Amino acid sequence: MPDSAPPPQPLDDNAIAAALLRMRLIGPGDRPRCRPLEGGVSSDIWLVELPGRRLCVKRALPRLKVAQLWEAPVARNRYEFAWFEVAGRICPEAVPPLLGEDPEAGLFAMKYLDPAQYPLWKHQLRDGQADPAIAAALGTRLAQIHNATAGDREMAEAFATDQNFYAIRLEPYLIASARAHPDLADALRGLAEVTAATRLALVHGDVSPKNILVGPKGPVFLDAECAWYGDPAFDLAFCLNHLLLKCLWTPRAASGFLACFERLADTYLKAVEWEKRAEIEARAARLLPGLFLARIDGKSPVEYITAETDKARVRQVARALLAEPVERLVAIRAAWAREIGL
Repeated sequence: MPDSAPPPQPLDDNAIAAALLRMRLIGPGDRPRCRPLEGGVSSDIWLVELPGRRLCVKRALPRLKVAQLWEAPVARNRYEFAWFEVAGRICPEAVPPLLGEDPEAGLFAMKYLDPAQYPLWKHQLRDGQADPAIAAALGTRLAQIHNATAGDREMAEAFATDQNFYAIRLEPYLIASARAHPDLADALRGLAEVTAATRLALVHGDVSPKNILVGPKGPVFLDAECAWYGDPAFDLAFCLNHLLLKCLWTPRAASGFLACFERLADTYLKAVEWEKRAEIEARAARLLPGLFLARIDGKSPVEYITAETDKARVRQVARALLAEPVERLVAIRAAWAREIGL
């Protein structure tokens, strides 16, 4: 359920400066230059410029900036910071360096990573740069975090964010899609229930190309506000879903996106240590069609699929796979390849 606290006051230069002062990132006389960054729907993100350095400040919003009503607890900002701390201990190159947290203001600060050195994976995919090596590196790094946190009781207690995850993932994706497709409601609600009840490792929850920087030392994860101790199959399925959808955004690179799909899935699954490969693959394969459908008919449709003919193609494949689930990811890749003529 959404927080009952009143909406936070809008961020401005003075509010950010006060928070930076509390975090001891500036002195009393410092006057940082601040400007909002574009792209996020769930948080306020600001670039802060100081003499000789730049950093980012992030604060979660109680109501997301989408067409449908979508509210979520702002406490997720605290769990995002904690996810970065945990992942940074496991693989320091996988996260932006953290600089400080201000619980009073509900925000935290991290180092700004220059796009010239850390391009956004989404932008590369948009431009047709489908490099399976990046997908493989992502699979390795994601499995590393899942392996290191699997079966950790203290971690499970620290990230018992079931309400957050329901509000920002299960309800707006699977439950909202169930309302749009009443004949598949039982299947979609069943996927939500299974996912919610599976607690095996620390989940990022938003492993999307828009949240992955291609750094000099490998992929860097952003936007971990969906952090939850739950089913790692969600992270795998969530990212693979985007590689399928990108085939409609940049059709000339579709074969490359499917190659990335294969490398990510195979590299990740080979690295799984906490359970049998077949078990997590089956959960991911059953969940993926629900997420596929949700990016058309859920609360957060992808912005680049606008033609009704393309939406119909996604619906057709997703609905068929929800009606007759498969347990291998290669079967989903094959079904989508047939639909788009590859």
